[in-house]
Amino acid sequence: MSRAAKLTLTASVLGSALIIWGVHHLQEQERETMFQGVLRDDERRREKMRQREEDLQRSLQKRELYERVQNVSKRAPDPDGQQ
Repeated sequence: MSRAAKLTLTASVLGSALIIWGVHHLQEQERETMFQGVLRDDERRREKMRQREEDLQRSLQKRELYERVQNVSKRAPDPDGQQ
């Protein structure tokens, strides 16, 4: 094998190895980025649930306060308008 052929083969093998390593590295970075997105989504979901729970508690407190202050009838009116 001539010297030029050996250099071409070596360069091709090294180039291919670098390309494969680069693609593998990019895939690992992409996988990590996607996993971080899942963690952010979970945190947003927990925060939203916490906020909804706080809103519910505030609504229940307001209802309790209003029911103490105002006269509340438990019976709903008939749709006909008759009692």
